[in-house]
Amino acid sequence: MISAANFDFRELNRRIKTAKETVYYIDDCFGQRFIGCGMNSDKHITIKGTPGNALGAYLDGGIIEVHGNAQDAVGDTMNDGRIIIHGNAGDALGYAMRGGCIFVRGDTGYRTGIHMKEYKEKKPIIVIGGKAGSFLGEYLAGGLIIVLGIGCQDIPVWYFTGTGMHGGKIFVRTERELSGLPAQVTEKVADSEELEEIAPYVTEFAGNFGMDAQKLLKDRFYVLKPNAKNPYKQLYTAN
Repeated sequence: MISAANFDFRELNRRIKTAKETVYYIDDCFGQRFIGCGMNSDKHITIKGTPGNALGAYLDGGIIEVHGNAQDAVGDTMNDGRIIIHGNAGDALGYAMRGGCIFVRGDTGYRTGIHMKEYKEKKPIIVIGGKAGSFLGEYLAGGLIIVLGIGCQDIPVWYFTGTGMHGGKIFVRTERELSGLPAQVTEKVADSEELEEIAPYVTEFAGNFGMDAQKLLKDRFYVLKPNAKNPYKQLYTAN
């Protein structure tokens, strides 16, 4: 284990990149940026504290696990691997994410999953345990965003969910009726086949945080998809 208390982000990241250990522990993390940026190995980095912006940016393999909160731009343009956050995360989580999985036990800020996309076998996944801020899935082009709303009394997504959405799906677990969705989005209660699609990721989420996946999956989920008449679709080529 290394204490990050006396290192700036450059020195901390240099030590991570040059470490021979496949399991690496960081304690006393106080806002150092770019931790695990571009990592493409099988390392498992465990962080205690609060990492700064762009945690796991361009991640291409391995696992980053945070016992605490994370700041903005977690998993920016991430391509593979896992990021597991045992607290909350800030804005623009998974920005332009192209693959891999991000699991957040608590809440996320604005613009989670903005510009997420998928290509061939690459399919990005974000699972949020609590609620997500406004502009969730803005311009979503592919992948899955799952909002479990654990402990939320109200709808666990805020304003402008799916604005400009033209691909992918957003699942929202709630007993309340969704409202105020933009014209680019259609919504319905998820059927059994759609729930099967998200079951592996909800199960992995539950395993990460000691929860009961079956209990979560038995509740009502809405699935949000792009509207076939979405005016944004004309800006993109067909798959």
